[in-house]
Amino acid sequence: MKHLLDSMDLSIQDIDDLINLAIHIKNNRTMYRDVCKYKKLATLFYEPSTRTRLSFEAAMLELGGSVLGFSSANSSSASKGESVADTIRVVSSYADIVAMRHPLEGAPMVASRFSRIPIINAGDGGHNHPTQTLTDLLTIKSEKGRLDNITIGMCGDLKFGRTVHSLAKAMCRYENVKFVFISPKELRVPDYLKDELKEHNFTNYTETESLEMAIPELDILYMTRVQKERFFNEADYIRLKDSYILDMEKMSLAKSDMAILHPLPRVNEISVKVDNDPRALYFKQAEYGKYIRMALICRLLEVETYEN
Repeated sequence: MKHLLDSMDLSIQDIDDLINLAIHIKNNRTMYRDVCKYKKLATLFYEPSTRTRLSFEAAMLELGGSVLGFSSANSSSASKGESVADTIRVVSSYADIVAMRHPLEGAPMVASRFSRIPIINAGDGGHNHPTQTLTDLLTIKSEKGRLDNITIGMCGDLKFGRTVHSLAKAMCRYENVKFVFISPKELRVPDYLKDELKEHNFTNYTETESLEMAIPELDILYMTRVQKERFFNEADYIRLKDSYILDMEKMSLAKSDMAILHPLPRVNEISVKVDNDPRALYFKQAEYGKYIRMALICRLLEVETYEN
């Protein structure tokens, strides 16, 4: 594993190994505090981020490394017209590994072709967000004890939601998984994702516009926000932004052990009253993100680990 650009770059064995290492790191943090000493992570974030960027930085710092980079395109030479290829050629001389977020789909792949160091895709447009997928998988495995025999409802913006696309592609490879896609017709999962699921002989999914009808059968409800930044027309965003709001009334229809996940940030699609429900795992999910990124950094830098 030289780079991580897409969740499908990882085999099931790769995912299981990363999850096991993340759990070991979480339970033995002091053992890992110097494994990346003298290593540098460059965070190249061409669009805004809070959790992803800070969790990458926290991950590297907890491994004993250091961090450099920028948090917006306006604070980089991209504002002067510098290409991704030229930027990565330069950064390869300064850092040992890169976490990159970019609004254009495929930008991290372009960077990987010119980089001498590992590239981690931290989100490219509406395309992929593989480390969020690993976060989701670690959360599910840790909290539910399995990644198979599970029904997952994905609700909200399924057209532009890169977290949904990445998670669906990763989980369709596990046994007896069912997806319930919950969205207005304008934000349904794109055809390309359905085609990719079919390529893996996966057809066990349904589509609905009703959260109330779907929620009783779910083991996991993966909520997403309607993303204003992905819309070309503000009127369409305003019309669709409140399509689904998870509140305690809807929660009363769910299983007693249904897990609620959300990649965050939340706007108003989950009522704050739900936060106190033990089934609400989205803030714990954000914490799991740090540990899986620690595991990924260790693997890509090929540093010594202690899980065996």
